[in-house]
Amino acid sequence: MALTNIVLPKMGEGVEEATITRWFVEEGETVQPDDVIVEIATDKVDSEIPTPVSGVVKQINFKVDDVARVGEVLAVIITPDENERDEDDEHDQSVQVNDTLVFSDLKETTLHEAGIIAGDINKKSFLGTPDVFLSPLVKSIVEKEAISNEEFGEIRGTGRDGRVTKDDIYKYLSGTKRQPETEVLAKTENERREITISNEDEIVVMDRMRKLIANHMLSSKQISPHVTSVVEADVTNIVLWRNRNREAFESKHGTKLTFMPLFTEAVAKALHDFPGVNASVDGDKIILRKNINIGIAVVLPSGNLIVPVVKQADQMNIAGLAQKINQLAEKARNSRLLPEDIQGGTFTLTNVGTFGNIMGTPIINQPQVAILAVGLIEKKPAVVETPTGDVIAIRYKMYLSLSYDHRIVDGALGGRFLKRISDYLEGFDLDAGL
Repeated sequence: MALTNIVLPKMGEGVEEATITRWFVEEGETVQPDDVIVEIATDKVDSEIPTPVSGVVKQINFKVDDVARVGEVLAVIITPDENERDEDDEHDQSVQVNDTLVFSDLKETTLHEAGIIAGDINKKSFLGTPDVFLSPLVKSIVEKEAISNEEFGEIRGTGRDGRVTKDDIYKYLSGTKRQPETEVLAKTENERREITISNEDEIVVMDRMRKLIANHMLSSKQISPHVTSVVEADVTNIVLWRNRNREAFESKHGTKLTFMPLFTEAVAKALHDFPGVNASVDGDKIILRKNINIGIAVVLPSGNLIVPVVKQADQMNIAGLAQKINQLAEKARNSRLLPEDIQGGTFTLTNVGTFGNIMGTPIINQPQVAILAVGLIEKKPAVVETPTGDVIAIRYKMYLSLSYDHRIVDGALGGRFLKRISDYLEGFDLDAGL
């Protein structure tokens, strides 16, 4: 039997699940290659998933509003030659969706790669033993959670032939004392807190995106020990250059000149100078990212935030950055971002000055290790050194605040990196071309 599993593809680093928002097909319906069959949504982007083959929809595994994890089978398509195969051959061609599998994008593993092997499993001696077959995903969860042989033997498998699936492990972990201390404390605090609601109060239920953002922010605070450093930068040259060239820039390049491409250019240069900030953490390993991909926080009409990514920002000039940033912002506000538009970020930049704030202490966008907030640009009296002595002058100043993961970015690295951004901004050439 020729079956094709439509799985939830990878949607970017840190995105492990998505909500089913709409089905375009029903079981028994015929589809053609590239027909969109389902719409999904994450905290970063909404997307549509097409079928790569023609055939009949045999099975839909999730309902609208259900949450699916990356790699799970959303639907099963019977290809045209299905009727030519005996029903008993089904397991020779595809794996039941309840089995534990590991997927890469829209590619499906074989039975052997997935560890779906017939026979009994001695679960209590699985670590390091060749006669026990677990999927790579299950193995990675076991290693990450440091589940002992004894604990693993207590987990009841619900997969085929009693296999232990990832859901079995998550269920076991959620029901044991192995819960992270932060989750236990939060739960205890919530149970202890009594919230009084009066008749004048309004109850607003979080929308899907706000719930996901809330979980993402809470998770980041639990994962990374946040530290924030602040500097004040003199950005007079940048302000004067932009005021002088704004109209000519828009006429030449067909896009508006905001301060964001100028800030992004300085950040990209500083990340090149300090690669330890352009990184991620994987256990006890530090991953230094080759590409400098800067996420730019954008406020949506709903009030929620999304972070499209400017890929290889260090390879662009100001005009290129301006065009890309404006393009991504426009796509974000009109719900036209694609999954690749929000993938691969290595650092995030957020402009709290847009709201009249002088500074902020932003939360790191996992799995990155730092995020920069730029504040409101204000005219201030400042001491300026001149060849004939110090004078008081009116200058344009702003605060830069950097939140960073103290596991791998200490105060010295974070402070030097932040100061380097300030130096690039303050040293901007007034005679720079368009």
